[in-house]
Amino acid sequence: MNRAEHLAWAKDRALEYADRGDLAQAMASLGSDLNKHPDTENHSGMELMMMLAIGGHLNAPGELRKFIEGFQ
Repeated sequence: MNRAEHLAWAKDRALEYADRGDLAQAMASLGSDLNKHPDTENHSGMELMMMLAIGGHLNAPGELRKFIEGFQ
């Protein structure tokens, strides 16, 4: 699986959790899945996601969905 395919897979899995309202699991899933591929391992976007979450900017499923969909 190349980087783009792996990223799409990780995002799809995370979005399933976000759409169910399980925001913590969506973020955990994305981080875990990204670390499973050498080209997405330690992705800098994870740090940004955590800072936004701690700051209260990803408190709704729609907010998290928008963030995940824009993840590159």
